[in-house]
Amino acid sequence: MSTKPVIEEVSEFEEEQSGFYLMARKVMLASIGAVALAQEELEEFINKLVERGEIAEKDGKQLVGEIMERRKSYQKKTKGELNKQIEQIMDRMDVPTKADIDSLTKKIEALSKKIDELNKD
Repeated sequence: MSTKPVIEEVSEFEEEQSGFYLMARKVMLASIGAVALAQEELEEFINKLVERGEIAEKDGKQLVGEIMERRKSYQKKTKGELNKQIEQIMDRMDVPTKADIDSLTKKIEALSKKIDELNKD
């Protein structure tokens, strides 16, 4: 059994969970950056096609719009699936949610107050 106070153990767990969150956030930001770069390259490519006269400007704008709509749709779908997978992994690992930790912290604080009150008597 651990000799650390429960509050310290909760704090260490929150730091570990925070580390996981930061890592996941970095991955998502990198993905967003890659998508933005791909979008810029796509627009440049279509602009070159328009300049060469290979496609009409109207068609180029329409094509960019269609691709962006598909990307947004795919992004929403992927985000939802990713969230579900992360939740499933966290459940399998028995990782408590932030709400679970907050609830336990409140209970610990309440119990600590009661102990302090009993010790005063």
